[in-house]
Amino acid sequence: MSLPVTPTPGKTRRALDEFFLISRRGSTIRQEIRGGVATFFTMAYIVVLNPLIIGTVKDGTGMYLGGGTSPNLAMVSAATALIAGVMTVLMGVVANFPMALATGLGLNAFVAFSIAALPRMTWADAMGLVVLEGVIMLCLVLSGFRRAVFRSIPGQLKTAISVGIGLFITLIGLYDAGIVRKAPATPVQLGPGGFLAGWPSLVFVVGLMAIIVMMVRQVKGAILYGIVGGTLFAMTVEAVAHVGGQTDESGKVVKPTGWGLNIPKIPEHIISTPDFGLLGQIDVFGSVGKIGVVSVALLVFTLILADFFDTMGTMVAIGSEAGLLDEEGNPLGTERILVVDAAAAIAGGAAGVSSNTAYIESASGVGAGARTGLASVTTGVLFLAATFLAPLVEVIPYEAATPALVIVGFLMMQQAGEISWRDPEIAIPAFLTIVLMPFTYSITAGIGAGLVTYVVIQVVTRRARQLHPLIWLIATLFVCYFAIDPLRQLLGAS
Repeated sequence: MSLPVTPTPGKTRRALDEFFLISRRGSTIRQEIRGGVATFFTMAYIVVLNPLIIGTVKDGTGMYLGGGTSPNLAMVSAATALIAGVMTVLMGVVANFPMALATGLGLNAFVAFSIAALPRMTWADAMGLVVLEGVIMLCLVLSGFRRAVFRSIPGQLKTAISVGIGLFITLIGLYDAGIVRKAPATPVQLGPGGFLAGWPSLVFVVGLMAIIVMMVRQVKGAILYGIVGGTLFAMTVEAVAHVGGQTDESGKVVKPTGWGLNIPKIPEHIISTPDFGLLGQIDVFGSVGKIGVVSVALLVFTLILADFFDTMGTMVAIGSEAGLLDEEGNPLGTERILVVDAAAAIAGGAAGVSSNTAYIESASGVGAGARTGLASVTTGVLFLAATFLAPLVEVIPYEAATPALVIVGFLMMQQAGEISWRDPEIAIPAFLTIVLMPFTYSITAGIGAGLVTYVVIQVVTRRARQLHPLIWLIATLFVCYFAIDPLRQLLGAS
């Protein structure tokens, strides 16, 4: 009877090198691990921010994600880290590409504010639409149709969508932190009385400035460090000043200058067994009977539109930085990358944490030397380890976390320079796309207004024949979406 052979470190290194093509891509195992760690620390903020975005919004029935009348932030955090970890590992193993995935910022806001919050809609219905989006994305990838759709939308309108989502995220961050508030005489105002007041506002300002300074100094992981530092500062302030929360147990505002959402105190437990009870809470077709087929189709299309255009741009940018593009400028293993990305959308919906997508923050890992999927595996393993730290989320107040939303909004806003602002034929649709997202608190409204206006301009300038058939279909659906109430009344009257 022979004893099992224990693999030697040398054999393990050779196996990793051969599987991930590490040497062939001019890298080393140490370099890949370092790159994977850098990517994790650059984007780990999503484990905190995703619960604060989707975990604090009531659905159309008045319930929070995960059930109940109070937020389930630890549960959302654990599921967010789990899916990010699993899908990022798959990106490394299946596609051998140094790109991490997690719940998409902007996409999660759309799911929370434009889908789940609709009358009669539940979180299970909303996540069901995310699953549908992922299934359609997968079919588009396997059929080769995804690239055709990508080419049908004018590039500058795609840019405008990202910019508009960036402004929308910024508004959410400022509002949740209490920096922007409702006012009696105007729609909004600065702070509770037209000026900043209270310790929580100071925590927000200090946290925002700290992240800005670190970013200017090119500190990797600046956003995560800002959140951690802001939380520690908030804990210190609460321990000394005993600020307390804004609302009482019934949700009524009793102290406008108090902490938003959570009171920052040292948690009883830092490490605990993660609660994955959020997984599987979906109803794929439940929304059809509540908002109608047309509305469902438009919402799913909007998810697709916001999702795979970002992924296409992200993987090209990362591939270019890492030297992983072919002669035609496509990333190596494009189809495998897109298959994993589509599967991530399905997994994110099925787990109740919104669509998972590629993160441009992966470029930080490439900058640190990542060239293969081993870096993604490293990042994924770190996300899986983060599932045991979910209780920490419940002590982070809005004021410590939301500076990150403002910074992410800035990062997305940088793309505005790619729009031809002196050409009204594209600038006007882009402008409407951008401004209507934050001003109407609806990503759908911005995208629809931009596309419909673009089609109208092409018609009046006698360029309608140049429009892709898919553009006509999309614009028609959005016209129906904007006129859905009159159409319902008309059909009801008949």
